[in-house]
Amino acid sequence: MHDVSTFRLYLLRATYLLIVVGLGFQIWSRILHPPNDLEHMRGVVWSLLGAVSLLAVVGLRYPLKMLPLLLFELVWKSIWVLAIGFPLWAGDRLDVATRDTWNSCLMGLVLFPLVIPWGYVLANYVRQPGDRWGRKSASTTISGEPTASARTPAV
Repeated sequence: MHDVSTFRLYLLRATYLLIVVGLGFQIWSRILHPPNDLEHMRGVVWSLLGAVSLLAVVGLRYPLKMLPLLLFELVWKSIWVLAIGFPLWAGDRLDVATRDTWNSCLMGLVLFPLVIPWGYVLANYVRQPGDRWGRKSASTTISGEPTASARTPAV
C-alpha cells in the first residue's frame, strides 16, 4: 500500500475545510432561504454543492477515504472549463457570474492536482483489483479468505 505522509493528510484536510467553509458561506444560505422564483436547475446545482460541502466534512476525519470527492471536484471543474468556460473566455463572453465560476474552477484545477496523493490513487483505485460482480462464494469468509474447509482437502 502506498504510504501518505502526515503533511499530505493535513493538506487534504485543509482542502476539505476550504470546501466546507467556501461552499458553506456561498450555498447554505441560498439552500435554507431560496427565492420563490428559483429556477429548477439552479436549485439542483445548489443541492449538489450542498451535498459536496457536507461530504467534505467527512473528509476532515477520513481524508483518504473521501478522495473520490476531490476527484469528482477535479473532473467536473475540468469538464466545465474545457466545454463551457474556455469557449466563453476565448470569445470574450464571460459575464460577471460566469467569470466567478471560471476563476473558482481554475483555482480548483490548480489546487486539487497538487494536494491529491496520486501514488495512493494509482495504488488503490487503478492497480487494486475491483470488487467482485457476482455472489460471494460459499467457501470464502467476509474478508475473501478461503474458509478452513475450503483450504483442507476432504478425507
